[in-house]
Amino acid sequence: MDKVFVQALEVLTTIGAYEWEKSIKQKIRFDLEMMHDNRPAALGDDLTKALDYAALSQKVTQHAEQNHVELVETMAEQIAQLILAEFPVQSVKVRLTKPGAVANAAGVGVEIERFADHARGV
Repeated sequence: MDKVFVQALEVLTTIGAYEWEKSIKQKIRFDLEMMHDNRPAALGDDLTKALDYAALSQKVTQHAEQNHVELVETMAEQIAQLILAEFPVQSVKVRLTKPGAVANAAGVGVEIERFADHARGV
């Protein structure tokens, strides 16, 4: 299976468990990796059969901007479920980084991988 990825998608949103975080916008960064069969698009040079990573990026951005949560774990799970529900992928890996959350680290975050029901034989 092939991979399609979106790297370092940055979004400003309200995220955090501390009171001071609930009134500000913070940058979060998504690295997304989707398993998708690229052969039909490649063989016919057919954009309509390709995974639309521009639309996917827009949906992720809109969701993150409009849904305020406390935990990066929650946001990562929501994004994984959104992608699986709205795009024809077998699986998705979401790496969410919150830069500056720890003073002496470039960023902290989570990485999760989720599978479409049809990919698991459910």
